[in-house]
Amino acid sequence: MSVVQELADRLAEDVLAAEPELEDDRFYEKVARVLMAASPTFQEAFITSVRVRLAERRGREFLLKALAAKRGEVVEEPAAPVDMGGMGH
Repeated sequence: MSVVQELADRLAEDVLAAEPELEDDRFYEKVARVLMAASPTFQEAFITSVRVRLAERRGREFLLKALAAKRGEVVEEPAAPVDMGGMGH
């Protein structure tokens, strides 16, 4: 992993961890604007890290809900989103 990627990933982790305290679940977008003014390359790496982390979070939540449904802990099994034909990243 390059220095840019490592720094961007650490910043993404810190920003996402701070969002609950800031009460702003889109704070990463503000940080991205600051980064764009300083370094578009770094901003791109940061946004990629944020998106990957958010996707992992959603996938993990889906997994936990599916397991809870299988174990009878909840009544309703989660539904996967409709395939949007590759519109994600």
